[in-house]
Amino acid sequence: MLAANSRAHVDCVSRMVKNAGRLPQVPVPPLIFDSWRRSLEQHHLDPGSLQGPRILSTTLLKECRERADLFLRVASEEVAQLHARVRHADYCVLLTDALGQTIDHRVDPGIRSDCRKAGLYLGTCWSEAEEGTCGVATVLTSKAPVTVHKSDHFRAAFIGLTCSAAPVFDPQGELLGVVDASAVQSPDDRRSQHLIRQMVALSARSIENAFFMHSAQGHWVLQAHSTQGYVDSQPDLLLAWDRDGRLHGINSKARQALRLRFGRLPEHISEVFDLDALRHAVDEAPQVLNWQAGAEALQVRVSAPRIRPRTRTLTCEADDHNRPDPRMVDNLRLAVRVKDRDLPILIQGETGTGKDVFARQVHDHSARKSGPFIALNCAAIPESLIESELFGYTPGAFTGASSKGMKGLLLQADGGTLFLDEIGDMPLALQTRLLRVLAEGEVAPLGASRRQRVDIQVICATHRDLSAMVRSAQFREDLYFRLGGARFQLPPLRERSDRLALINQLLAEENLHASLPVGLSAATLERLLSHGWPGNIRQLRHVLRYACAVCDGATIQVSDLPPELRDETSPTAHTAQQAISPQRQLLLDALIRHRWQPRETAQALGISRATLYRRVNQHGIEMPRMQHRNQSVEVRSL
Repeated sequence: MLAANSRAHVDCVSRMVKNAGRLPQVPVPPLIFDSWRRSLEQHHLDPGSLQGPRILSTTLLKECRERADLFLRVASEEVAQLHARVRHADYCVLLTDALGQTIDHRVDPGIRSDCRKAGLYLGTCWSEAEEGTCGVATVLTSKAPVTVHKSDHFRAAFIGLTCSAAPVFDPQGELLGVVDASAVQSPDDRRSQHLIRQMVALSARSIENAFFMHSAQGHWVLQAHSTQGYVDSQPDLLLAWDRDGRLHGINSKARQALRLRFGRLPEHISEVFDLDALRHAVDEAPQVLNWQAGAEALQVRVSAPRIRPRTRTLTCEADDHNRPDPRMVDNLRLAVRVKDRDLPILIQGETGTGKDVFARQVHDHSARKSGPFIALNCAAIPESLIESELFGYTPGAFTGASSKGMKGLLLQADGGTLFLDEIGDMPLALQTRLLRVLAEGEVAPLGASRRQRVDIQVICATHRDLSAMVRSAQFREDLYFRLGGARFQLPPLRERSDRLALINQLLAEENLHASLPVGLSAATLERLLSHGWPGNIRQLRHVLRYACAVCDGATIQVSDLPPELRDETSPTAHTAQQAISPQRQLLLDALIRHRWQPRETAQALGISRATLYRRVNQHGIEMPRMQHRNQSVEVRSL
C-alpha cells in the first residue's frame, strides 16, 4: 500500500501529464516534464512502483566493465576526487556507461546500506525505459547536465533522492557515460543542489578531457583557453588532427564553439587556424593564436604526436593482414584465463620474440591489472645480486648493504604480477628459495627473522629448453613444474602471419622520433619480408631504427639497410626475395589463416574465387587440395 506522499506524487504526475495542455504553467522544469510524459505514455511505467532498479548479474557487470575498461581507468581518479569533495555531505558518486549501467561506485561505509536500499549501487541500471525520470536517464536523453530532485523522479521509489548528473563524450562526440552524485537525504529546495551539479559537470568535463588526451596520443593536439594559466590545467577547447590535417577529435566545448563560428564542424585544421602559426606553436609555452578570418585570439599549446599513429606504410588488399597473428591472439586469450585462475605462466620462445611485451599484456588484461607489474631479468644482473633484488634485505644485512635496507621485488609485487625474464639463468641455490616462496606464499628478506605474506602471480619467460636443463640437473624439476602451470610458445617472427603489420607498426613508432617521416620502397619491403630474422622483433626494430637514421630522403631504400640485410646477395637469398613478394605473402597468409579454404579466403580478400585461383597460379602457390588432386590423377594413370 502506498504511503501518503507516494500517493500524492502519483496523483500529481498523472494529473499533470493528462492536463498539460490546460495548465497555465507546469511546476517542474520542461526537461523533467517531457521525461514524465515519455515514461507514462511511451514506456508505460507505473509512477506508484516502489520496486528498486534492475541490478546486473555478476557476469553481465563484468562484461560491461570490460567493454568500458579504458573509460573506467581514465575516469577512476576523477570519480574518487569528486567523491572526496561531496562525501562529507553524505553523497555517493556513480559512473555509468552509455546505457545507464553503473560500472563504478564510491560511497562511505556509514551510508552504504541506505544507498544500496535506494538503488545507488554497483550494477544498477538507470535507463528511462526501465526507471523513468531520474538523473542518469535524463542525461542520457538530453545529453546535458541536470538535477533531478526528489519528486522530480517519475517513480515513487526514488522521490526521496536527489541526483545531479552530467554526460561524458568521446573525441568523436559519442556518449561514453554519465557521472552522477546522489544523496538519500537533502533539503526540499531544488536550488540547494546547484553547487553539486556544478561540481559534477566539472568532473565530467575533466574525465572527458583526460579521455581525449589519452585517445589522441597518436595525433597532433591543440589545447586552448581564453586565459593563459588555464591552457594546460583546464583547457576549454581540444582539437586533434592527423599528419594530413584531418580533424579526428573535438571535445564538447570546441564543438559548440566551431558550430557557432562556422555553422558546422570543419573537417580540416586549416579551416580553423593558420597552418604556419600552428607550426610555430608546437611544444612551446602557451602562445596567442587567432581564429581563421577572425580577430578573437586564444591562448594555445600545440603538441606533436606522443605515440604511434594509426597509419599504414603499405596499402593492402585486405585489412585482415594488419590483424595480429592468430596464434598470438589465442595465446593471450588463454593466458589471461589461466592467470585469473591463479596458475603460473611460462612463456617460451626465441630471443627477441617479445616475451616481455606478452607478459605485460597478460597482466594488463587480467584481474590484477590495477596491481603492480614488477619485472626482473635474471640474465641482466650479476648472479650475486639476484637474491637481494628478489628478496630484499634488512638494514646492515651484509657488507655494503644500504643502512635503510631494501624492499625486494617479491614484496613490491604483492597484489600484482612478478615477471621473471630469462628464468633459465637463475642460479640453482636461488631456485630453491623461489620454490619455497611459491609454495608457502611467504618471503623472508635477507637478514630478517620473520617471514612476510605475499600475494603474487608469477609469469616466467625463457629462450632456453628448460626440460633439457632439468634432465642435465641445471634446473630444478619441482620448480619447472611449479612454474609451468600453463606454457605458451611464442612463434618466431619468420613464422608470424602479421609480419607486414609489425613492420608498419615499428616503422610508425620510429617515425615519431625522426625529423622527417619515411616510408619503404617496394624492394626494401620485399627484403624485410623475406629475411629470416634470427633476432626476431628486437632485430627488426633495430634494423628500422638504423634505416630511419641513415635515410636521406622520404623513402627507405635497400641501400639504407644494415649490411647484413643490404648484402643478402646469395642465390638462396635472391630466390627467396623473388618468391616472397608482398602480394604473394599477403595471399599466402590469407590462405593459411582460412585453412586453405578457397571460398573463405576469397571473401576475406574481397575477390572472386576465379580471381583467387588465378593469383594462386601466378605466384606459384600450391594449395593442398590442388596438390592432392594432382597426386590422385597420377595414381589413377598408373
